[in-house]
Amino acid sequence: MKKYFLLLFIAAVSLSSCIKGGNDPYKDAQDQLVKDEVIIKKFIADNNIPAVRHESGVYYQIIEPGSGNYNYTTNSPTITAKYAGRFLSGNSFDSSNAATIPLSNVISGWKIGIPLIQKGGKIRLIIPSGYAYGPNANGKIPGNSILDFDIELLDVK
Repeated sequence: MKKYFLLLFIAAVSLSSCIKGGNDPYKDAQDQLVKDEVIIKKFIADNNIPAVRHESGVYYQIIEPGSGNYNYTTNSPTITAKYAGRFLSGNSFDSSNAATIPLSNVISGWKIGIPLIQKGGKIRLIIPSGYAYGPNANGKIPGNSILDFDIELLDVK
């Protein structure tokens, strides 16, 4: 019985030290969001971008609202969008003239921003890393990258 208690104690201490040692993914994500917020605010101010902060922390600028009354809350749409994605440095990492994809398959920042417009609408999204790919690299995109998108919603079904 003492052996099991000792093993349980060692496991608990090990887990506790992992979390205290910076391996708590929730705390790491919160810390990164604070860092991203500072960088985004400076970027917006330096570039005179009239962006609005969504309650999630994603910043957006509606260029054109589009028209229609698509209800994003009751539907899981497929969108067709023209977009350009870049880092805050201005370097492009992706673009498309007509990408068709289920909204459920895009990064969280798009899931937050796209429902703010309708078909024909245009929006700029400045997405904190946690609403993009987080600490994980994805192709040309390094981990913890803040992403800047210009999106035109060509269709929503």
